[in-house]
Amino acid sequence: MSEKDQNKTSGSKKMQVNVMPVRSVGVRRKRMISAVLKNVLLAILSIIWLIPILWLLVSAFNKDPGINYAHFFPSKGWTFANFINLFKSNSAVMYLRWFFNTLVIAAFTCIISTIFVFMVSYAFACCRFEGRAGLMRLSMVINMFPGVLSMIAVYFIMKSIGLTESHIGMIVVYSAGSGLGYLIVKGYMDTIPASLREAAKLEGASEFDVFKEIIFPLCRPIAVYQIISSFLIPWGDFVFAKLMLGHDVKNFTIAIGLYGMLSKENLPRYFSQFCAGGILISIPISVLFVLMQKYYVEGVTSGSTKG
Repeated sequence: MSEKDQNKTSGSKKMQVNVMPVRSVGVRRKRMISAVLKNVLLAILSIIWLIPILWLLVSAFNKDPGINYAHFFPSKGWTFANFINLFKSNSAVMYLRWFFNTLVIAAFTCIISTIFVFMVSYAFACCRFEGRAGLMRLSMVINMFPGVLSMIAVYFIMKSIGLTESHIGMIVVYSAGSGLGYLIVKGYMDTIPASLREAAKLEGASEFDVFKEIIFPLCRPIAVYQIISSFLIPWGDFVFAKLMLGHDVKNFTIAIGLYGMLSKENLPRYFSQFCAGGILISIPISVLFVLMQKYYVEGVTSGSTKG
C-alpha cells in the first residue's frame, strides 16, 4: 500500500473515532431530555391528582361548616370538631350507624363472594365435565354486559320477595353473581401442577380435601386479591345501594349517607363534616390495602401473567 493510501485510511479512522463519541453524546442528551420531560409531566399530573385530596383534607378541618368557593384554605380557622360531630347522631347524620351498615354488608359479601369465586374457579380449572367449555364461554359473554343493565330487573325481583330496603337483600345481590368473576383466580389455579391433585386422589383424598389441603393453601396471594376486591365493591357502591335501600336514613350505607349531606338544605351545615367523613371512611380500606399490599400485588401479577 502506498503512503498516500495509508494517509487516507488513517484519516478515515480518525474521522470515525471522532464521529462516534459525538453521536453517543447526542443520543445520551436526547435520552436525558426525554426522561426529564417525562418526569416533569408525571409531576404535574401528580399535583393535579392530589389537589382534590388536599382540598378535601383542609376542608375537613374548616371552622366554616358550609362550602366556601372563594378560599382554598379555611378562612375562619381550623378545627377538629367536624370529626367529633360525626359521632353525634341526629336526624340528618348517623355516621356510626351508616358505618356499621356498610361494614356488615361488605364483610358478609366478601366472605360469600370469595367462597363462590373459589368454588367456580376450582370447578373450571381442576375438574373436567360435560358442558364445561360452553359454560365458560357463556359466563364470558354475560360478563361483557354492564351490571347496571340488570339493575331494574333485579330490583323488581327483590321487591317481589320482600328484600328491598333490606341489608340481606343487598348481600344477596352483591354475592349472587360474584361467581362470574372467576377468571383471574382460575388463571392462578391453572398454574398449579395437576400431578399434585392426582397424587392426593391416589391417596384417597376427596375433591374437597384436595381443594382444602392443596389448592387453597397455594392460592393465598390470589385469595388476598379476591378478598380485597370483594370487600371494595359494597364498601364504595352508591348507585345500586341508593336504588335498593329506599329513604329510611337508618338503613343507609356510608356512600348514601355522605351523599345526603350534600343536598341543598344540608350543604351549608354539613359540608365540612362530609369532608371529614370521606377521610374517615378511606382509613380502614387504606390500612387493609397497606397490610396486604405484598400479597395483593403478587396475586394480581401471578394471575394475569400465568393465567
